[in-house]
Amino acid sequence: MTTHTDVLVLGGGSTGCGIARDLAMRGLEVTLVERGNLTEGTTGRMHGLLHSGGRYAVSDQASAIECIEENEILREIAGHCVEETGGLFVQRPEDSDAYFQEKLEGCRECNIPARVLSGREAREVEPYLATDVKRAIEVPDAAVDPFRLCVANAVDAETHGARIETHAEVIDLLRDGDDIYGVNVRHTSGPGKRNHTVAGTTEEITADYVVNATGAWAGQIGDMADLEIEVRPSKGVMTIMNVRQVDTVINRCRPKGDADIIVPHETTAILGTTDEEVSDPDDYPEEQWEVDQMIDTLSELVPILSEARTIRSFWGVRPLYEPPGTGTTDPTDITREFFLLDHAERDGVSGMSSIVGGKLTTYRAMAEEIVDHVCDKLGVRASCATADEPLPGSEDIETLEAGMDDFGLRSPVARRSKQRLGSRASEVLETDAANPVICQCEGVTRAEIQDGISQSGTDLNAVRIRTRASMGNCQGGFCCQNMANELHPEYDEETVRTALDELFQERWKGERHALWGEQLSQAMLNYALHATTMNRDRDPASESADLEYAAFDGGNQTAEPRADGGN
Repeated sequence: MTTHTDVLVLGGGSTGCGIARDLAMRGLEVTLVERGNLTEGTTGRMHGLLHSGGRYAVSDQASAIECIEENEILREIAGHCVEETGGLFVQRPEDSDAYFQEKLEGCRECNIPARVLSGREAREVEPYLATDVKRAIEVPDAAVDPFRLCVANAVDAETHGARIETHAEVIDLLRDGDDIYGVNVRHTSGPGKRNHTVAGTTEEITADYVVNATGAWAGQIGDMADLEIEVRPSKGVMTIMNVRQVDTVINRCRPKGDADIIVPHETTAILGTTDEEVSDPDDYPEEQWEVDQMIDTLSELVPILSEARTIRSFWGVRPLYEPPGTGTTDPTDITREFFLLDHAERDGVSGMSSIVGGKLTTYRAMAEEIVDHVCDKLGVRASCATADEPLPGSEDIETLEAGMDDFGLRSPVARRSKQRLGSRASEVLETDAANPVICQCEGVTRAEIQDGISQSGTDLNAVRIRTRASMGNCQGGFCCQNMANELHPEYDEETVRTALDELFQERWKGERHALWGEQLSQAMLNYALHATTMNRDRDPASESADLEYAAFDGGNQTAEPRADGGN
């Protein structure tokens, strides 16, 4: 199978989806391929901070300026993905007064709104802050849902004619001499929406231009065409708490260090992070001590964390890049700026450019820069509109009005649904059919699950990132099977069971590093429900041979009389 497109985008993270949207809005034919789900890489494994730029106001002011500019744009175009939490850079007694002043001055130099709060004022904002906190700098940090943001870009790209192919792994770059003209991809199932029982295929996709937006994996893509792309992947751990101990982003005000940020995210709080260079973005150790460090160190800022319940931990890999010859040894010192690598100019190989570095907050600016570059290469005269055109769900933010009973739902459930869906709430939730809550922890309704399935096929992990179903305290113990049930009757039993197993296994991966206290009890309850009550570890329905039902009943077919006259 061979297809052709104007521009082929490799990578389905925030940058890749942003690029696909921008290209499609400018009238180009676009295909995007991603080896897993959207957000499979770095985008889906970050702490959810929409940077104000405050973190880089001393050490990397170019990045800080990029962040505050894009922060303000995303609040406008992606309002249903952003929670305006605000942020505090908190100083403890042992932290440097000189650095606190540097941070404040740096913010002002970068046009980041900043004001100083006393320790008392900071605790009025966040009552669980340590009693010995000296003071804090208030900045316009925010929380962003990376899944919702990425999907919204992909949906809008499709609306403008793009083709988005997930579970389509690049297995080779097509190169003819000094020209790259496409890729070979392996589809897990399909192409098209995922169906777990459909056999995979390979496809040759040719293009007038290829954009490598694979982040930490950009070097591996480059290797396929003998191009050296000096990405330096750096891993970091994040730990998720069962509730929000804070409602404001809390940063430690010190030069650099691990375990220095708490981000309130939806119903949880996310603790982060570490910064350790790794050689392979797919293969690196996940250590329990890293999780312990998050809790122990951040308890110095918010002491209640030492007694709180964790529900899972996960690791992500930053796509750090610095120009050859820079020689930085500590990954925390590598710039967070982004770089456009034109391989024709840099390596003498035409047909492809790579975009590397950066962060989620600057994804839109990264996309704009490389799409300007591609349009110039292809002779297309069209300007960027992504800074002005709202994403789907944010067109009319007034749909998030106070009245919560529009769709016959209890107020807390309606509030959560509207926060997730934004201006799509009416489109998704208005239904004459029964609309029960499928995921109790996150308040996700059947209508939202069905909307996710309509976009994702049988891929319940793709439904999860669109709805947050199975991401609450029970980690899917009570709702995974309910989500799978929504695939029936459109999909057969084998497909539904396979999709359920994949979702439940993905949930378990992050729980392995949170098995103590109440979460250990939750994990055991989940095991009891699924392995014992539902018999899913030894389910005879998963066997290919016919069942001998007599083997399940060794008693008599007719009850024998008992001595007391009963049966």
